[in-house]
Amino acid sequence: MNQQNLKLCSEIIDDKYVKIASNSLNAKEKLFKLLLSQRQLPEEGFDDLTIEYLLNIFATMDTNNFSNKVGVGERESRIFSALVQKRNYYMGHGIGRSGDLIASQPKAAGSSLIAKLTKHLAKDALKLSNYQINELLLVPVATGMAISLCLLALKSLKPQAKYVLWPRIDQKTCLKCIQTANLIPIVIDSVIQDHVVTTNLDMLIQKVNEIGPDNIVCVLSTTSCFAPRIPDNIGEIAKICKQFSIYHVVNNAYGLQCNKIANSINLGLAQGTVNLIVSSTDKNFMVPVGGALIYGNDKKLIKQISELYPGRASAAPILDLFITFLSMGKSGYLQLQKERVENYAYFKEKLQIMTQKISEQILNTPKNSISIGISLQNLKIDQNNQEEKNQITKLGAILYSKKVMGSRVITNKKNKVVCGIEFKNYGSHCDNYFTPYITVACAIGLTKQEIDTFVQEFEKAYTQNT
Repeated sequence: MNQQNLKLCSEIIDDKYVKIASNSLNAKEKLFKLLLSQRQLPEEGFDDLTIEYLLNIFATMDTNNFSNKVGVGERESRIFSALVQKRNYYMGHGIGRSGDLIASQPKAAGSSLIAKLTKHLAKDALKLSNYQINELLLVPVATGMAISLCLLALKSLKPQAKYVLWPRIDQKTCLKCIQTANLIPIVIDSVIQDHVVTTNLDMLIQKVNEIGPDNIVCVLSTTSCFAPRIPDNIGEIAKICKQFSIYHVVNNAYGLQCNKIANSINLGLAQGTVNLIVSSTDKNFMVPVGGALIYGNDKKLIKQISELYPGRASAAPILDLFITFLSMGKSGYLQLQKERVENYAYFKEKLQIMTQKISEQILNTPKNSISIGISLQNLKIDQNNQEEKNQITKLGAILYSKKVMGSRVITNKKNKVVCGIEFKNYGSHCDNYFTPYITVACAIGLTKQEIDTFVQEFEKAYTQNT
């Protein structure tokens, strides 16, 4: 509210009350000024009323909320449901234009401001997570489709190439994004070192020499994975890509919450070739599924991806992220990161006590700082004995019935065809792991109460099943 209107208010109610209220309004305006000028996460998160106040200001800047406006186009942000209007804070024009995802939308100054600001806030969040990058693109699609956009952009730069070298990680999205880009995956089988399943660098070099660098679009490596798989060795892969002049895309779906992964990617950026990195917004920032970050140090390449996106895009994932960044602030985000590291140590400590009681073990995978594997050696599988085989799968079913979500039971005896490729022992990232196991993840937002409940329910389910 401007000073003239505040003066008019003082003619209606006591002037001293208006002055007190004016101080509150001025405090909010100072917060908004800092946000617009510094374009960084606020030191402390905004309260909900302040966030809604700002969103209402931005919403009034979009043409669909102009008074007495006349819209005669085919897309005028007409929203039938009042609930949908409220859910989107009266913004419905989306972001970008038909030729560029990051272009400002003429009918939506407020929505465009949010999109631009959110990009700056996301870059600040990556900086707080120790990522040394200078360009970023927010896309309103989840990780798999974001990787497909990256592959399509690289394919256009190397039209004669049709192969993607992919160190095996048993997660369907990785293969599907290659298939969606109409490229051919070359699976690089993993190697086992004690408990660890890791990158087969020798086989990677061998395949480069067999196929020829000119025929390879890129290497698609992965940092966030389920134990006993550990993150790909990004530094060494980056050196190989630099040596053979091959592009390199990193699937860093939920790696922003881990300093070890940040250091690995920074090493790759400094010593080799890392062209594009992709991370999920929901896995790293606790927002609904539907958005991703594409980032790196090649501004021209990232701009090309923004121009590759067909048509206008939904602003919903960006709006969710904007609201969350304002609510978290720097202190909230750093506290969540700190708690996750503490919870990881706490989780392993609790599991160590529990596994000793049931004569199992935590798989020793120190380079995976998010996922934890627990052996199920006492629940033996006999390929010819369906009853014994069901002991392990039944464990997962019992946990699910107890509302334990997200754990994964791996039998090591399940073959699967994904995108036309047959994988032996699918789920274990290799052909012959020494034990069946269950994995859990210590991701951002996990609480100690959830850890305690899981350990309790797992021990009961395991005992019930043996």
